[in-house]
Amino acid sequence: MTTPTPHRPFGQGDASFQAAGGLEGIQRLVDDFYSYMDTLPEAAIVRAMHPQDLSEARDKLTRFLCGWLGGPRLYAEKYGPISIPQAHSRWPIGEAESGAWLLCMEKAIARQPYTPEFANYLLTQLRVPAGRIVQVQQAAAQRSE
Repeated sequence: MTTPTPHRPFGQGDASFQAAGGLEGIQRLVDDFYSYMDTLPEAAIVRAMHPQDLSEARDKLTRFLCGWLGGPRLYAEKYGPISIPQAHSRWPIGEAESGAWLLCMEKAIARQPYTPEFANYLLTQLRVPAGRIVQVQQAAAQRSE
């Protein structure tokens, strides 16, 4: 008889990566995310910041989320280290853009077979870097005035 593996809280080790379904689960999430970005009128402002071909954006987000959720650091392996606010500094991102991005992610998360606890955890965690991007850009704008 095997002893069941104790449940690790999200955010510890690879618990979040596993809850997201590993690489395949994250790929499904990212595909759904960009599907919403392509179709939701509220997301048009964010979609316009991306090239027509979303292949690289999909790859980068998938790889980033894998490592961010405690799985393999695929983004760093291919693209090197990342500072999320700095990586987004070339675009004007305020509350509206951040909100549109989060709306697409919220809808994409809702389409996944996640537990309600993990879905809530993931969206809550994603609000942190989204808010940080806005804060950094607002601070930069104030310094340049």
